[in-house]
Amino acid sequence: MSIDVNNESGTEVDEQALLDIARYALTRMRIHPLSELSVIVVDEEAMEQLHIQWMDLPGPTDVMSFPMDELRPPSKDDEEPPQGLLGDIVLCPAVAARQGAEAPTRHTMDEELQLLTVHGVLHLLGYDHEEPDEKAEMFGLQAAIVDGWRAEQGLTGPSPAPTLS
Repeated sequence: MSIDVNNESGTEVDEQALLDIARYALTRMRIHPLSELSVIVVDEEAMEQLHIQWMDLPGPTDVMSFPMDELRPPSKDDEEPPQGLLGDIVLCPAVAARQGAEAPTRHTMDEELQLLTVHGVLHLLGYDHEEPDEKAEMFGLQAAIVDGWRAEQGLTGPSPAPTLS
């Protein structure tokens, strides 16, 4: 799996953890091992510009996903996953830090960025949370992936609860 993490935010983030959790999520979702993903970490100003340009919404947001080849996980166990470009996930650590601090299960900016990375991967794979049933499926899968990764890393304590704006 080719995953690039590019931190343009000026904020120190755990880039290795973002790379690791993205790889874990893609492997768990059975995405082809030669597929490509880009994770870009930006400041609030850059995120606000993207949010206005692509969503026509004011202010910065926590995560945005820009799919390329619209890859989907295989629907059957014996189905071969397609190879391709997943797309870009854009993260904003300043928003993540606020969300983590305000969450019912307070957590760090890096923990929030890890959660948001999984959230972005799921969006790239076609998951959404506009409808209640879609939200239940996506957030359940997101929690399972984050919990599985945290367990594999030997991390203890509760996983960050979704705090997405």
